[in-house]
Amino acid sequence: MSLFLAMCLFALSMSISPGPVNLICLSTGVNYGLRRALPFVSGATIGFSLLLALVGLGIGVLAEHQQLLDLLGFAGAGFIGYIGVKIAISDPILKPVRATQPGFGQGFLLQWLNPKAWIACLSGVSAFNLAGDYPLLTLFVAIYFFICYASIASWALVGVRLGRWIVTPSKLQIFNRLMGGALVTVSVYLLILQLAMA
Repeated sequence: MSLFLAMCLFALSMSISPGPVNLICLSTGVNYGLRRALPFVSGATIGFSLLLALVGLGIGVLAEHQQLLDLLGFAGAGFIGYIGVKIAISDPILKPVRATQPGFGQGFLLQWLNPKAWIACLSGVSAFNLAGDYPLLTLFVAIYFFICYASIASWALVGVRLGRWIVTPSKLQIFNRLMGGALVTVSVYLLILQLAMA
């Protein structure tokens, strides 16, 4: 298998699999539609790509400092829980207001606080031996950027399709509570893992 194909498959498997970013994007697609979900998709993709590039350039050595990893773990669990609560309690009556809609900044920040993103970056850089190989790192970041964008956007598109069945405020409220509850559950699980490792 060629290195290019291996990189594509790695990026796809890590980007398309369920995680906090994809659940938020699904919920955003249901509640606001694809066009209004794209700022979050863009923020998450750019945030991840920058994180991947910086890990490849050497900030991955920061991961050797347990206190920093602990801080990132607690901050990530807290931020994921916060967004989960915001989704769970959001108003089921759709209004053209962007206040509760996840946007570019939340997508960008969430990737830096997302344990799945750090694992993907550290394991990708290690698996493909990219540290110090700048041309290969650049190729990997470029591949990951496009695959990550398409993968996260596909979750928003699934949300849009699902939103066609969720046509009443009560169904939307149930969906938002399920998605918010799922994110809070992920947050609590990550917090328990973090406490167990501390």
